Amino acid sequence: MATGTLEIRAWLDDVREAPDGWTRAYIAPEAIALLEARGVVEISLDHDLGEATSGTGYDVCVWIEEAVALRRFEPPVMHVHSANSVGRARMQQAIESIERLRRRGPP
Repeated sequence: MATGTLEIRAWLDDVREAPDGWTRAYIAPEAIALLEARGVVEISLDHDLGEATSGTGYDVCVWIEEAVALRRFEPPVMHVHSANSVGRARMQQAIESIERLRRRGPP
């Protein structure tokens, strides 16, 4: 990250409070907006975010995966803190795919 650029640690969760020093997003579109603005160096994702219109942590993973594949987006360090075991597994698989894409680099 360039000197003087704000480094954001994003915490996506509609229930749990963000740890000190983390910027909380309550719904998937908020987390994606933070990512689009750049500067997110680390993100921790919950899967279940309440209302169906809130999206899921998996939706954020899909956005990142597409951005890496199509727009050379540099993904942040990614963590999953979801208690939903099925959602957690899907997000971990997406993170592994994102890492493969990142390592492969541009075509």
